[in-house]
Amino acid sequence: MTTLSPLLKQATPVVVDHAVGSWIYGTDGAEYLDFTTGIGVTSTGHCHPRVVAAAQEQCGKIIHAQNTTVMHQPLLELTDKLGEKLPAGLDSVFYANSGSEAVEASVRLARMATGRPNIVVFQGGFHGRTVAAASLTTAGTRFSAGFSPLMAGVHMSAFPYAYRYGWDEDTAIDFALQELDYLLTTRTAPNDTAAFLIEPALGDGGYLPTPPRFLEGLRERATTHGIVLIIDEVQAGVGRTGKFWGHQHSTATPDILITAKGIASGFPISAIAASTELMSKGWPGSQGGTYGGNAVSAAAGVATLAVVDDENLVENSRVRGDELQAGLKEIQSRFPAIGDVRGWGLMQGIEFSTADRTPDAAMAAAVQQETTGHGLLTLTCGPQGNVVRLIPALVVTADEIALGLQRFEAAVAAVSERTLAKA
Repeated sequence: MTTLSPLLKQATPVVVDHAVGSWIYGTDGAEYLDFTTGIGVTSTGHCHPRVVAAAQEQCGKIIHAQNTTVMHQPLLELTDKLGEKLPAGLDSVFYANSGSEAVEASVRLARMATGRPNIVVFQGGFHGRTVAAASLTTAGTRFSAGFSPLMAGVHMSAFPYAYRYGWDEDTAIDFALQELDYLLTTRTAPNDTAAFLIEPALGDGGYLPTPPRFLEGLRERATTHGIVLIIDEVQAGVGRTGKFWGHQHSTATPDILITAKGIASGFPISAIAASTELMSKGWPGSQGGTYGGNAVSAAAGVATLAVVDDENLVENSRVRGDELQAGLKEIQSRFPAIGDVRGWGLMQGIEFSTADRTPDAAMAAAVQQETTGHGLLTLTCGPQGNVVRLIPALVVTADEIALGLQRFEAAVAAVSERTLAKA
């Protein structure tokens, strides 16, 4: 009997029959409030009728039209609609299938455009699992161990993780910027540095918002030294943080922006955007791919952007996110095992730690498993696995947020009681 790879570990035991909005219905008849959204992918909720209709209609026209052979209308329309959301000056787009592919395309472009070899990434960043993307990932050794040698030319600098250091945010920012300056002095000279690559909010690295002043410090240094600033919006983009793009919590703007996940409500498509001037510095033949910019995915992307606008989902993300974080902080006040609650919009992280601030991965894992039994689907993250992340769909309602908080607290309480009983 053929089975799935044993390396694939399900976070929950749920087998899906169907799903609608914020809800997944299992083959066992159980109903689950989904605060995972396929790791931040089903932005408009499961099976939004407008997205479904767009994909169904496109399937009846053409499913695959390789876009360097024949162009198709959905990709032209998606480019136009995405252009309305992109930062000023980013007027050229290249499409791929996954976040990893888009990350690698951005690094390739930065190296070709600058003629420089090195990339600076930041501690806790996650950029993918393919060889180059894994080489750029510092959210845990599990993403890059066991298949060395990795891509050369990658240098890591500190991220302002205030809770981990036990500092206030300004102290952490000052430290991280000083460390970056030290790195540019000691390891990778500015004229050898092609790009800074950073997420506006760390994903697998622990659901940590990148402080605006830190991102602005990167922009300042990038401009001064002719370094390309690449902002990886794969998870934080498309309204997830209560802004359309996560970097919009700051005044910094990217030279290259990467998007994927929520851009098409679950259909595989990714993109990088840059100025035409910068994009033109890539070498001929350096961009391409058989499936990039697939017609059905592009049609779903057009529908997704329309739904996000028409249903005011970015604002809903902000408001519901504020409600979610306020509720989580109330829960934190009742359970000492919760060391930190942080996030923007519908991208919230709950860090579990012991009394001496030691990361408590066992507690986080137990809570994540317990939530399923209470009808709430959650995930963990963080380099040490001690963060539970909540990622509701952008269509989530106030009542669903309240219910999710109720179920999350019940799970924390159940695990806490068992832990005390064992003590």
